[in-house]
Formats: sequence, structure tokens, C-alpha cells
Amino acid sequence: MASRTLTLPTLTAAAALLLTACGGSGDHGRTDGIKGADTRSGSPSASASASSAASGVRRPVITLPSSFRLSFENWTSGDPAKQAVLDDAREELKAGYAAIIANDPASTDVGFYDSEGVVGQTKAWIKTYTDKNLTVMGKLPVFDPKVTVASGGKGASVSYCTDESKAYTKNRKTGKEAGNPAGTNPYVVYSVSMARSDRGVWQNTSVHSTRGGCSR
Repeated sequence: MASRTLTLPTLTAAAALLLTACGGSGDHGRTDGIKGADTRSGSPSASASASSAASGVRRPVITLPSSFRLSFENWTSGDPAKQAVLDDAREELKAGYAAIIANDPASTDVGFYDSEGVVGQTKAWIKTYTDKNLTVMGKLPVFDPKVTVASGGKGASVSYCTDESKAYTKNRKTGKEAGNPAGTNPYVVYSVSMARSDRGVWQNTSVHSTRGGCSR
């Protein structure tokens, strides 16, 4: 969720931000897409614990309510180095949505998984929801992950797809719900650049998204 753009349900500009929220259209943003929420491939906390044990860093425990199910499908790799990248990429995505749901754009969990250069953009993305009293609801599958780790192990790239067809926003005050406008392609592909911090945490350094860039 770096510099994000808004896009999910175009309930309003803010709602639209939802799906694409984490990125704007260029590097650092998710221009089209919602981002994911419950976990099917293993327990998020278990994964986070394994990753933490490997790097010696205590990671925050990020949970999402049943009202927003972010499912990470086939979010595994037989390569421990790639799995570590996937684990932190997953938690970074969860942190952004958890902050929206908690109505907390200043969430410290976001800063844990975002590099200093992009955390401000991510928080601005979160505020596109919270400033309009919007939260996120429904189901957001995150699937088809691909990981590349640079030689030297300090940099990596992750791409994945999301399916926004069952994700939507809800106004906290009015209760009004909104999804993507009719005819909107629900599939969004994200390309994320990551860097390994001195503490061993894989942090998001930029995000780019393209609506319609993938499918099931």
C-alpha cells in the first residue's frame, strides 16, 4: 500500500479508493483494486510468528473482523527466502485495511511494513476512507502470487491479483453500502517492490496496480 489510488467501489471517490486504495496509479500506488483480507492458506498469526522467529523481530499481530474477509490463496513458497517476502507482503496489506476498519489512519502497524518513503502515502490513502466515514466490507480474494528475490537478498518484487467482485464500502454514519460501478472489471493486478530493512523486515517501497490485468 504505498502511494495508493482509489478505486474499489466507486461509491464515491472515496469508495473507489478502497479497492485501488493502496496505490495510486504509478509506482507507489494501487490504482485499481481493493487489497486482500482473511487468510485461507494457513494462519496469519502462525505465518507471522514463523517469519518473526526467522529474523528475530517481533512483528505486530494484525487481525481483521469477519465482516471483511481477506483470503490469501496459495500464498506459499517452498523457498524460505520467498516465503519471508510473502509473509510480510501479506501483513502489509492487512495492516492498511485494518487501519481503515479501525478508523485509525495513524496506525503504527502501517509504518512497520511500509518504508519511510511511502508510509505517508499509505496513510493518505487510508484517510480517503476515514475522512468520508467509510469502512470496507465483504470478501477480497488475493491470489496468484509471484515472488522474485534479488541477488544479495536485500530487494524483492511481488505481484498478485485481487478479485473485488464481492468487496464494497459502507458509510459508518448512514449505513449506505456501495460496490464497484456496473461494468467495472473486478480483477486488479498489483506489482509491489520491497526492501529488507536492517531489522530483517520486508517493507513496501512502491506499488503499482492495473485493473483488468489478471483473471481467474
